[in-house]
Amino acid sequence: MWMQWLIATRFLREGKTQSLLILVGIAVGVAVLVFLTALVNGLQANIIERTLGTQAHIKIEPPQERNLIAPPPAGTVQLLLESQRAQRLRSINNWQQVRDLLEAMPALAAVSPLMAGPAFARRGEATVSVSLLGIDPPRYQRMVDVQSAIVQGQFRLHAQDALIGQQLAADLGLRVGDKLRLDAGQGSERVMNVVGIFQLGVRELDARYVYLNMQQAQSLLQLPGAASSLDIKLHDLFAAQAVAAQLQRLTGLKAQSWMETNTQLLNALQSQRLSTRMVGAFVALSVSLGIASVLAVSVVQRTREIGILRAMGASRRQIRQVFLLQGATLGLLGALLGCLSSYGLLAIFNAFAANLFSIPVDAWLPLQATLLATLTGVLSAVIPARRAAALNPVEAIRYV
Repeated sequence: MWMQWLIATRFLREGKTQSLLILVGIAVGVAVLVFLTALVNGLQANIIERTLGTQAHIKIEPPQERNLIAPPPAGTVQLLLESQRAQRLRSINNWQQVRDLLEAMPALAAVSPLMAGPAFARRGEATVSVSLLGIDPPRYQRMVDVQSAIVQGQFRLHAQDALIGQQLAADLGLRVGDKLRLDAGQGSERVMNVVGIFQLGVRELDARYVYLNMQQAQSLLQLPGAASSLDIKLHDLFAAQAVAAQLQRLTGLKAQSWMETNTQLLNALQSQRLSTRMVGAFVALSVSLGIASVLAVSVVQRTREIGILRAMGASRRQIRQVFLLQGATLGLLGALLGCLSSYGLLAIFNAFAANLFSIPVDAWLPLQATLLATLTGVLSAVIPARRAAALNPVEAIRYV
């Protein structure tokens, strides 16, 4: 292969202008591919962090209650208009055992029990509808980073402590240290101490969420020792649908993934992925056409040299290898230049868009782009290489 390599590099050096132009073309294509892929991945990570960073990837809940209707007698037809039964707040049976079972599964990153229910928050004459969330702070912190979202006070949930959103604090005129009355109905009321104010970045959550100690929420909602749901965080959030189906079969409980509750977000993420793949396909197509055209011209220009090599004993296989090496070299060098250019583009973007978000670069992305460009170069050289190897030595030497 050493002799084929020397001949291939000599052919490339003799056609400097053509080689330089195709190298620039490949470099631009690879730079665009790496930059756009990193940009889309950064956008997806930012969107996922802002939307799914405050909710579970999978939520385990008790199955829905159904109406108990006696079956009709044999041989009769029952005409029935059935209304959906109102769903009351219920607990998961043996939720501690279910939690321990789920924590042993390697696909799950975190499991947190939750006691959630509606209530009214009162201060003076003001009344606001809120959602009570009784949590186990260490476990819930692995689900949602509430501690870093605290803007006033501290992340603490003792017996009479409550954490409220910044918008709720503004609506009720509350500050850290103030008292907040919570009314869950049926005469169940508590006066809580506001020990922290958080800002999750979602107005609806900042205006409605009230975090309590789990035992305090159980008492307020009159479900002692209960958990209304188990929130789950996955290592791979795009596997949520498959994992939810598996958990539903395993536990017999209702398992709902974020893909079911955020269909518009899922469609947007899938559209972004599809657009990135289409860009990659068009870049690969343009690179392959450029390399193939350059090598096709090279075959015509090097006809006499090819004929001489064949007359000196070079086999058809060796001639094919010469042109395949040219294609691989063009693809590899162009990809390396493109990867360096893409790092420059990403550095410029991160410098000007630092206030929005930064684009991290996956170490595998430039490597994948380089392998793709090199493979494309080899495949693009197949037809010119076969054409060169098929030349008759006598006719090639006599070619003018």
